[in-house]
Amino acid sequence: MKGIGRLFSIGIAKEATRGTAQSSATYWLPFADASLEEKFENVTQDEAYGLIEDAVGQFRIKNWVEGVLKIPLTDQSLPLVFLAMFGANADSTHSGETTVYDHKATDPLSSVDYSHALGVIHKLELDAELKKFVEISLSVKALKGASQSSFSPSIASENRFLPQYMAFSYAPTTAGVNGTLTATGTAATTIHVTGLSINTNLLNVGMRVTATNLPAGATIAKIVSSTAFDLSVATTGAIGTMTFNGNLIQLKSFKMTVDSNLEDDDVLGSVAPVDFLNKEFKMEGSFEAIWQNESDFKTVALATPNVAQAVLIDIKNTDVNIGVVPSHPEVKITLDQVYFTEFSRPIKIKDLVYQTVKFKAVYNTTNSEMANITTTNTVASY
Repeated sequence: MKGIGRLFSIGIAKEATRGTAQSSATYWLPFADASLEEKFENVTQDEAYGLIEDAVGQFRIKNWVEGVLKIPLTDQSLPLVFLAMFGANADSTHSGETTVYDHKATDPLSSVDYSHALGVIHKLELDAELKKFVEISLSVKALKGASQSSFSPSIASENRFLPQYMAFSYAPTTAGVNGTLTATGTAATTIHVTGLSINTNLLNVGMRVTATNLPAGATIAKIVSSTAFDLSVATTGAIGTMTFNGNLIQLKSFKMTVDSNLEDDDVLGSVAPVDFLNKEFKMEGSFEAIWQNESDFKTVALATPNVAQAVLIDIKNTDVNIGVVPSHPEVKITLDQVYFTEFSRPIKIKDLVYQTVKFKAVYNTTNSEMANITTTNTVASY
């Protein structure tokens, strides 16, 4: 068949039985780039035959498929992608809804391996930048294609995500970044909060604070001691219980890579890998923002000894309502324990000053996970 790349269709489906190819796709994926290639390896018969020629034959020893697929971030097919990458998915009803659901993917335990007969995702790259759809690039391995009856591809109408939907925040703990950290303290018509019921090592400058008699938009302006901090605005009266949320920073771009470092399980007696096995599972990335102060990233990045942070990347399509609350299509990525591994701030006399930060997520022994990703949509289960 002659034709352009737009004529190709690529689908995804969850295996009904592990190791058995699916005969239909649950979702057909619109893609910007695809390089899925049939791969093979031969062994050369190169023994001496009394000739000067270097070989007398070749024999097939391995068949598989490998390549990269770049697709937009969409709400309904995405949980299947994360299932193939992380190996676990938990479905639940979204809070306050009956027809909206959350699908939570968590990083695999070190003893778990997950594979698909016709496709396993061993590397996922999330890319959010201005003026483009938020995209994911998938590095795929699979067994040699199995012949199926002809398909009738139909790409479903899914909700996409634009760069303006993304919010980035961080705090010393997941409770802080998710807005569930609370504490009491003393402050009345002042910016000074004293007698804090928690240690300020759970807080950062820039974290958001809500409480009775506290104007909207208040943040932590200064850490004074282990039990005291200053607010960005004065209270209008005595405050009660305070709720803290992550330091919200506006980014110019964000990139994250999830890599499971798969190894083909090649065995005697099979021309194809019998499985794809996880080795080291890692998550890392980088982001860029305009330089505006020391406290956004530099203070934390350069802290000695270094201090881990919890990071939240929340991508919510607020242009689309689902359910009755209403809720919105959403992808919420929580990295439980992140270290900033590199900080740079090149200064050019005619340009705005930008800061670039590289990060690495590690396993949080308290939370028993490295990360979790929750996708909210109207699909009940996968």
